[in-house]
Amino acid sequence: MEIWLAILLIVIALLIGAAAAYIILNFVLNSKVKGAEKSSKQIMREAEVKAERLKKNAEIDAKQTVFEMKQQAQNEIRQMKQEVQLQQNKLDAREDAIDSRDKALLQKETALDRKNDILTQKIEANEKKSEELEKKIDAIIVELEKVSGMSVKEAHDEIMKRVESKMSVEIATYIKNAEDEAKDTAEAKAKDLLALACDKYAQEVTTERTVAVIALPTDELKGRIIGREGRNIRVLESTLGVDLVIDDTPEVITISCFNPIRREIARRTLEALVKDGRIQPGRIEEMAAKFKEEVENDCQKAGIDAANKLGLPRINRDLLAVLGKLKYRTSYGQNVLQHSIEVGYLCGIMAAELGLDQNLARRAGLLHDVGKAIDFEQDGSHASLGAELARKSGEPEVVINSIEGHHGDVALKSVIAHLVVAADTLSAARPGSRSETLESYTKRITQLEEIAKGYDGVQQAYAMQAGREIRVMVVPEKVSDADAVRMAQQIREQIETTMTYPGQIKVSVIREYRANELAK
Repeated sequence: MEIWLAILLIVIALLIGAAAAYIILNFVLNSKVKGAEKSSKQIMREAEVKAERLKKNAEIDAKQTVFEMKQQAQNEIRQMKQEVQLQQNKLDAREDAIDSRDKALLQKETALDRKNDILTQKIEANEKKSEELEKKIDAIIVELEKVSGMSVKEAHDEIMKRVESKMSVEIATYIKNAEDEAKDTAEAKAKDLLALACDKYAQEVTTERTVAVIALPTDELKGRIIGREGRNIRVLESTLGVDLVIDDTPEVITISCFNPIRREIARRTLEALVKDGRIQPGRIEEMAAKFKEEVENDCQKAGIDAANKLGLPRINRDLLAVLGKLKYRTSYGQNVLQHSIEVGYLCGIMAAELGLDQNLARRAGLLHDVGKAIDFEQDGSHASLGAELARKSGEPEVVINSIEGHHGDVALKSVIAHLVVAADTLSAARPGSRSETLESYTKRITQLEEIAKGYDGVQQAYAMQAGREIRVMVVPEKVSDADAVRMAQQIREQIETTMTYPGQIKVSVIREYRANELAK
C-alpha cells in the first residue's frame, strides 16, 4: 500500500513539474516572440529609412545624369552648328568662285564667237579663191596632158617610181657613208659618243614587293597570335608598324608593309615568337626591340661590305647605314643593293677604258640608288632624296649629279654621270637580272618575228638571246645591199615605236649570195 502511495506521489510530482516546465517554457517563448517582433519592426523601420535614402540618391543621380546628357547634347549641337556654318561658308565661297568663273567663261565665249565669225568669213573667201585656183589648175593640167601625151596618174606614177629608185639608193649610200665616217673618227670622239649613246637606254624602276609570308606549324597558333580579344595582334601591329593578314589560308600569316625594314623586323620577330611559343605583349615588345637592333646592325654591315667590295674608303658611316637598307629592297625581283654594287663595278670598268677616275666612278655607281632606302619614308623621288642625302654626307659634286640625274630629272654634267646611266641600264636589262612572266616573254619574241617577216623579200626571221637580237634572212635576188641597210633601219624604227622592252634589241639583216657551178 505504501508502494502504491509512493508511486502516486511521484506521478503527481512529475505532473506538477511538467506543468511548471510548460508554464516556464511558454513564458520564455512568449518573451522571445515579443523580442523578435520588436526586432523585426526595428529592422523594417531601418529598411524603410534606407530605401527612402536610396530612392532620394537615385533621383539625385538621375537628375545629374539627365543634366550631363543635356549639356553633352547641347555641346554636340553647338559643334554641329559650327561645322555646318563652316561648310556653308565654304559652299558660299565656292559658289562665288563659280559665278566669277562663269562670267569669265561667258566673256571668253563671246570673244570666241566673234573670232569664229571672222574666221568663217575668211574661210568662205579662201574657198572662193580655192575654187578659182582649182579651175585654173584643171585647165593647166588639160593643156599639159595634151602636150605630154600622158594622163596625170601615169605621170605621177612615173615620177614617184624614178624618185623612189633614186632616193633609196642615195639614202642607203648616205647611211653607209655616215657609219664609215663615224668609225673613222670614233677614236677621237670615243668618250662623248659612248656616254651619249649609252644614255639613251635609261629606264625607270618602280615596282616593289610589299608583303612577306610566315609559315606556321599549325593553325592553332593563329588564335594565339591574335590573342584574347585581339590583344596580341594589336600590340604586334602597333609595335612593329605593319599590317598582319590572318585569313583562311592554312598555316600562313602575311605581313604587309611598304617599309622593307619594318617588314624584315616583323618577319624575324614573328618567326622567333612562333618558334618560342610564348606570345604575349611583353614578350612581343622585347623581341621587336631585339630584332630592330639586329636589323640596324645588319644594314650597317651590309653597307660597309658593299663599299669594301668595290674598294671605296672614307664613306660616311651614316650614309653606309642607309645604303645597307637596300639589302631588303627589291625591284622587279632584283635586289637593289646587289644591283648598286653591280652598277659600281660596271662604272669602274668603263671608266678604266676611258681613262677616267675609277674610284669616283665606282662611288657614283654604288650610291646612285641610295634614295630608294628612304623614299618610302619621305616625299620625293629616290633620285632627289639620294642626292640630298649625299650632299649632306659631303660627297663630291660628280657623285651628287650622277645620283640626281640618272633618270633624266636634271642635266648630266660629267662623263661619269653618263656612265652611271649606262651601267644602271646594263645591270637592270641583262638576262636574268629581273623577273619576267613567260607570257610577256613569249609575246615579245612573237612580236619581233612578226615585225621582221612583214617586209618584202624576207625569207626567215629569228628572235635570239631572250629577245635582245633579231636576225633577218633576206632573199638576195630581191634585196640588194643598199636595201638591206634601209630594211634594218626601218625594222629598228618600227620596234622602237610599237614595242615596250628593257634594254636594247639588235637588228641584223643578213644577205648572202652564193654562185654555184658544177665542173664536169
